[in-house]
Amino acid sequence: MKKISLKINLILTIAFLIGIYFFLSNVNILGDYWSRIVTLVAIYSIMAVSYTLVNGITGIFSLGQAGFIAIGAYTSALLTLSIQQKEMSFFIQPLIWPLNSIQIGFLPATIIGGLVAAFFAFLIGYPSLRLTGDYFAIATLAFAEIIRILIQNLYGVTNGTLGLKGINPYTNVWWAWSWLLVTVIVIGSLKYSSYGRALRAISEDPVAAKVMGIDVFRHQMMAFVISGFFAGVSGALYAHWITTLDPRPTSLGVMLTFYVLIMIVIGGLGSITGAILGAIFFAFVSQWLRIFESNITIFGFTIPGVPGMSMLILSVLFIIVMIFWRRGLMGKEELNWQKIYNFFKKVEVQNE
Repeated sequence: MKKISLKINLILTIAFLIGIYFFLSNVNILGDYWSRIVTLVAIYSIMAVSYTLVNGITGIFSLGQAGFIAIGAYTSALLTLSIQQKEMSFFIQPLIWPLNSIQIGFLPATIIGGLVAAFFAFLIGYPSLRLTGDYFAIATLAFAEIIRILIQNLYGVTNGTLGLKGINPYTNVWWAWSWLLVTVIVIGSLKYSSYGRALRAISEDPVAAKVMGIDVFRHQMMAFVISGFFAGVSGALYAHWITTLDPRPTSLGVMLTFYVLIMIVIGGLGSITGAILGAIFFAFVSQWLRIFESNITIFGFTIPGVPGMSMLILSVLFIIVMIFWRRGLMGKEELNWQKIYNFFKKVEVQNE
């Protein structure tokens, strides 16, 4: 197969980015619904890419991603809500100081949400990363549930079960896709740096990596904290996309972790581009499958909808992928122009 030169790679990449820019510039033509879905794709992609850094590249089986997303969501929402909105919303118990007298812009609130999530990632990772395998997964799963229970009961901080409503819809196509670009650049650069090679070595065999002189704990902690930061950023974007927050398990609870897990498994564990493809698949398919949750009329016969049927079908698809296609769409490899060229070349040869 012909090898694509670096110059052609660069030209194709620039052309691709320009194409994405023009698509996003004109996405409103498709209508508000599809504009929101395109925005959601970017938010899901940030969640998936941040999660694949831990579960795929580093090889740590974490189930606490929803906790970091929730922290970022609530932190940013509390920082951007106006003081008047806070006074009206927190009527059971007043919001604590200084949150009751602070209102800042969306960008600093998003960054602070990511930093707070990264801080909690450090707090949970420092003791938990000394565990291995299923024990660490259980510890992170418990952390995510603890965060949800705290959100549900801390009325003076999160407004408890009443949640937060009237959050400003700051998240749009540009905010979401710009943060996705930052996420891909940072985690992609990390993956192909010396730290990334160390992380992949840890993923393959932690004992051998330690014998080679790699500080396993420090590298895992670094990946866990960076993942927590971008999970918090995705939570901030999600909060200002959905404009309401509550501590239900199906909203920002453990189910969200499993949704993101479906994305990275379908895309391929360890692949950044695979995580994005998995997020795109999940965002669109989960919307299309909602037709099964409402009544369907076929040839005069009405089939009653079943609430939650879309997630049931997605779960079945997930099980099928796990059984028959464990590597997902990309495995541990990344999608690049060389692979695309080779694919079309093979198709051309087969058609001759």
